[in-house]
Amino acid sequence: MERLFKLKEHGTTVRTEFMAGLTTFMAMAYILMVNPGIFSELGTVSYGAIYIATALSAAVGTILIGLLANLPLAQASGMGLNAFFVYTVCLGLGFSYANALLFILADGIIFILLTLTGLRKVIFDAIPTAVKTAIPAGIGLFIAFLGFQDSGIIVNSPATCVTLASFNLLGTATWGTIMPMLITIAAVIAIAVLSKKGVKGAILWSILGAAAAYYALGFTVSGFYDEFALGTSLNPITAFKEFGTQAFGKIFTEGFDFSQYLSGDGHTAGSLVITFITTSLAFCMVDMFDTLGTLYGACRGGGLLVKNEKTGEYDVPNMNRAMLADAIATCTGAVCGTSTVTTFVESSSGVAAGGRTGLSSMFTAAMFIIALFLSPLAALIPSCAYAAALIYVGILMIGCIKDINWNDPEDALPSFLTISIMPFSYNISFGIAFGLISYIAVKLFLGKAKEINISTWVISILFALMFFLTH
Repeated sequence: MERLFKLKEHGTTVRTEFMAGLTTFMAMAYILMVNPGIFSELGTVSYGAIYIATALSAAVGTILIGLLANLPLAQASGMGLNAFFVYTVCLGLGFSYANALLFILADGIIFILLTLTGLRKVIFDAIPTAVKTAIPAGIGLFIAFLGFQDSGIIVNSPATCVTLASFNLLGTATWGTIMPMLITIAAVIAIAVLSKKGVKGAILWSILGAAAAYYALGFTVSGFYDEFALGTSLNPITAFKEFGTQAFGKIFTEGFDFSQYLSGDGHTAGSLVITFITTSLAFCMVDMFDTLGTLYGACRGGGLLVKNEKTGEYDVPNMNRAMLADAIATCTGAVCGTSTVTTFVESSSGVAAGGRTGLSSMFTAAMFIIALFLSPLAALIPSCAYAAALIYVGILMIGCIKDINWNDPEDALPSFLTISIMPFSYNISFGIAFGLISYIAVKLFLGKAKEINISTWVISILFALMFFLTH
């Protein structure tokens, strides 16, 4: 371990790395329950299948970043990207589950090529700072919106599209409908309180507490246990069987069959090509920005940045190797049957606990491997419990708006459109598209066309074609 991870050089020990790895796992283990919960909306792949896909791809991705980059970071299916996969690509655009996995594979391959050829910087520079900064905030609002819907707090309304669910016990509401919503609200507050107190794994503990409260309060709801699926299999092998038949390798057996999409109204071969390019590009951009931001933020917080003697700036050590590990993990996720695998910001908790090398990543990966056999327990988590995690992750992601210059309309407009269009349209790529197109329009009318990057033009034109030819 000393030769492989250079523990002495980094001033750490095996025990410290173990505690850091455990801390990181506890902080991000909620994805094992949240990701299958989101995918279950499709109705074509089971909770157990996605649970195994999530845990397996997380273990592989975390091992890769530990071995290739020797960084104390972890990877798993990214929040926001999983919602984009399910609600936009599948339920919104009409692609099948297997088709969407092909987008993920394309994302991973593009990411690998961009990293190996150095073109990653070209794409990164093509996105204006205002849009780049706003993307996480838009995704955060989108995720929180999903959480409010999954908990039943926000419901459909024929008059206003959405509205607050009724809490009126004297009216149409019943204790059976109010109880899950109250649990979600209590769980969100619990996450905030535990996080403020510095409790490791605050989100995970709150999800488990909310699940316990849900079943405990079930005694107060008439017929609650009559509807509860007591026949749910407690055999973890069942999830592995479902994974093998429903998720693993589906990209190769069914991913290239686009008959479901082409059968939709107005969908043609031409619209398929444009949609495929723009959607894959959106996946890749969000993945790349998320990874870059997380790598830099986690390493900066742990004092792991190294000074670049040429530029004088501080960089992430082994950046290209870390990006390559992320891209390979995304391809692995596509084969396993889950959405984009990316570096988790929760890795910062492990770094804060003293993690300095890839050994802590090995310990985190080991936890995910053990978790592979705990799918029956995870399947018992109700939507009102993991909805709290979605809402709180939205809170964490929206903090970047403080870095936007709201006093300058030139930055404010693209930023606002990027942030607002994502939740309002239920589509992450639409938010990016509106941000880029409005950025170019403002620059043109201000006579600043020379400031627009050629790559920005190309990407924006592709998104414009998406609107006019496919949507």
